[in-house]
Amino acid sequence: MKLGLFGINMNACCDPDTTVQVARTAEAAGFESLWTGEHVVLPDPQVAPSPLPPLYPLLDPAVALAFIAAHTKTVKLGTGIIILPQRNPLVLAKELASVDVLSKGRLIFGLGVGYLKPEFEALGVSFEHKGARAIDYLQAMQAIWSQPQPGYTGKFVIFNGIQARPQPIQQALPIVIGGHTKAAFLRAVEYAHGWYGFALDEAATQKCLDGLAAAAREVSRPAALGPLEISVTPAAALDRDLTHRYRDLGVHRLIPFPRLKTAAELVAFVSRTADACL
Repeated sequence: MKLGLFGINMNACCDPDTTVQVARTAEAAGFESLWTGEHVVLPDPQVAPSPLPPLYPLLDPAVALAFIAAHTKTVKLGTGIIILPQRNPLVLAKELASVDVLSKGRLIFGLGVGYLKPEFEALGVSFEHKGARAIDYLQAMQAIWSQPQPGYTGKFVIFNGIQARPQPIQQALPIVIGGHTKAAFLRAVEYAHGWYGFALDEAATQKCLDGLAAAAREVSRPAALGPLEISVTPAAALDRDLTHRYRDLGVHRLIPFPRLKTAAELVAFVSRTADACL
C-alpha cells in the first residue's frame, strides 16, 4: 500500500514554513506522495455542492508543487485534482512540464471535470460538455509534451507549427482521473494510469470499484497504460486494520486528508499515520 497526503496546498499549508515542515516530515516518514486540491474560486456565500467556505485558502497547485519540489528530494507530487475544463490546456501543459522538470520527474497529473457551476461561470467557462473537453485538453497536452513536432486537431483544441520546451522528464507523465460517476470511470479506464476517489468509506469504495470493473467491460484499455492504479482518500481516520481492509478491496494508494489548523498538528498526524499504516 502506498501512502499519500492530501491538502499540501491548503489551509495551514498555505504558510510556506508549514508546507516545508509537513512535506519534509512526510517524505522522511515514508509517505510516497503529496497531493494538492483545487478550486480557483469558491462561491460566496457557500452553496451546495461547494465543499469549502468561501474564505478557505488554497494555493495554485503548480505553484505549490514547484515550491515543495525545491524542499524535497524523492516524494512524488500529485494534483488531486486539477479541474481541467477550466484551464487553457497549453498554458497548463507548460506549468506542469515545468513542475516535472524542476522536481526531476516526480509529478503525477490528477485531473477531473469539475462540478461547481458558479466556479465555471465566474471563470467564463462553459459548464456544458466538460467531460469531452477535458479529454480533448488532455490529449492536446500529451501531444505537446511528447511529440518532436507538436500538432493536434480536436473538437476544442487545434494547433501545429509550435514548440513548448522543456517537455516533461517523464516520457509518459502519470495520469490520474478522479470522479465517482459512470462517465468518470469510463474516462479513467480508457485514458488514465490511475483513478482517484475522494472521501470514500469501504462501501463507497467497493461501489466505485464495481463501477470501474463495469467500465472496463465497455471500453478498451490501451495496453501501454498498464493496470489501473486505485487511489482513495478515506472517509475515516486510518489505522493499520482499516489500511489492510482498503488493501483487500484492491486499493493501491491511500491519501488521507488531515483537516488540521497548525503545523504541530499536521506533523503529529503525519508521524502517527506513518507509524500506524506503513
